Amino acid sequence: MASEGIDAVIVPRSDRFQGEYVAPCDERLAWLTGFTGSAGFCAVTREEAGVFVDGRYRVQVRAQVAPVFTPVNWPETKLAEWLLDRLASGQRVGFDPWLHSVEEVEKLRDRLAPKGIGLVPIDNPIDRLWTDRPAPPDAPFAAFPEEIAGESHASKRARIAAQLREAGERAVVLTLPDSIAWLLNIRGGDVAYNPVPHAYAVLHEDGRCDLYCQPGKADGILGHLGEEVRVHPEDVFVPGLDFLPSPTRLDPKSCPEAIFQFLTARGITVTRGPDPCLLPKARKTPAEIAATTEAHLRDGAAMVNFLTWLDREAPKGGQTEIDVVRGLEGFRRATNALLDLSFDTICGAGAHGAIVHYRVTETTNAPVRPGELLLVDSGGQYLDGTTDITRTVAVGEVPEGAAEAYTRVLQGLIAISRARFPRGVAGQHLDALARYLWLAGQDYDHGTGHGVGVYLSVHEGPQRLSRLSDVPLEPGMILSNEPGYYREGAFGIRIENLILVEEASPVPGGDERPMLTFRTLTWVPFDRRLLVRDMLSEAERTWADGYHAAVLARIGPRVEGEALAWLKAACAPL
Repeated sequence: MASEGIDAVIVPRSDRFQGEYVAPCDERLAWLTGFTGSAGFCAVTREEAGVFVDGRYRVQVRAQVAPVFTPVNWPETKLAEWLLDRLASGQRVGFDPWLHSVEEVEKLRDRLAPKGIGLVPIDNPIDRLWTDRPAPPDAPFAAFPEEIAGESHASKRARIAAQLREAGERAVVLTLPDSIAWLLNIRGGDVAYNPVPHAYAVLHEDGRCDLYCQPGKADGILGHLGEEVRVHPEDVFVPGLDFLPSPTRLDPKSCPEAIFQFLTARGITVTRGPDPCLLPKARKTPAEIAATTEAHLRDGAAMVNFLTWLDREAPKGGQTEIDVVRGLEGFRRATNALLDLSFDTICGAGAHGAIVHYRVTETTNAPVRPGELLLVDSGGQYLDGTTDITRTVAVGEVPEGAAEAYTRVLQGLIAISRARFPRGVAGQHLDALARYLWLAGQDYDHGTGHGVGVYLSVHEGPQRLSRLSDVPLEPGMILSNEPGYYREGAFGIRIENLILVEEASPVPGGDERPMLTFRTLTWVPFDRRLLVRDMLSEAERTWADGYHAAVLARIGPRVEGEALAWLKAACAPL
């Protein structure tokens, strides 16, 4: 910093593709700070280094970073305000323009410029210091079956190209790996747990596409891609931008600032608009819905076998968090269909359950003790679907206050599951339905749900159940429904199902107004030992009994012996 005349540097979690999940070679934030969460960033001045994290990671960050780093509550404290408090006019903030979106840079520049503080693009300083940095991933790309996708990539390209022509645009630059995977019906292995390809793409107004990736990665899918998709080495991507027509669309929310600066410096007209793959990708086809429905039933049977084993073994003592993680993965692998987990399994015993995105390590591995709660958040990647489920279970005697909190969390999940809403309603309008905890002066510091792909990213945008989301929900969107409660130092509770947005059936006597509702995809019992029956309304008990009856009907034929007996008891009417 001193040698380059920089007074502060921003180190984000993101990579040059602006993805949430990054390859080991892009774990710059973890290398610098020790913080391994999936969201956050660090701002380093010459006197102080702040690590900015949201409510999911505030316990975790304190456990992971050294005292030289100061945890900062974000978004309550904005980066611009933090910098303004520490820098003077004439000082300069360095950033890697490949790791920050156009919108992110512009917002920060607008806040700093009036105070005379400069925002300066620089070569990444971490890359110069990280001497044992892992090599970039080199996983080959694979074709995704059209019978699962429900549409050919030629049809998708033609559909998106028509949107470009209608908008008067000649091309669009695509930088999000899951958008490229969806558009071309391909998958990759460049990021752990999410089958996405590291690549850039340019889609032209006539439906032709240029795909830029490391040499050799697309060799096995050239026949699948066909003549209208031209494959180029990634190192010619930036020079190739020189030949883009005007106007070319960029998504300012996800396109790296470096690409925007390159195009504008060459006089290419840039239009700003959303990545045109986002909404079509989120609206699943009937084939995708049928496929992921089957994946969730398969995964549900694996979960029931796991919970049967856990209920038998955990009360005896002797199990640890790692034992539970390995046991659950074993039941999923026994399906002979699991391709990967969909994320690192979160398995928090006792106080570890209060760390929202806790990841067990050999150092933190805790015993699963009777008298505690155990929170297990996990999922699988199958060719026909991506799953994500959380169940919190009692091991022996229930801790004080846990059953009441669990019941309120379940009431929130039920409220979302039963919701009916008009078209145009967004996640920010529904998030409060899940927060029954407010009635008890409690809350949780995360959104109620995120989008989920089909053998794609377990965290998918733009749809969310969150007070921050203004994206209207549409039929075909898959979301998680996961309210929670976390008592630091004691226990954590989260219950999660995946749900599908679909058209609602008319209600007798209702207005002739189109309505939407949710269809449940996840079929695994809740823990009856943690339910306070009298806290549930008659309608809530009816829903819970109906859900458990459906679990037994759907999953019962897929399990046998001890697991079937366990399932029948777990699904008995309240």
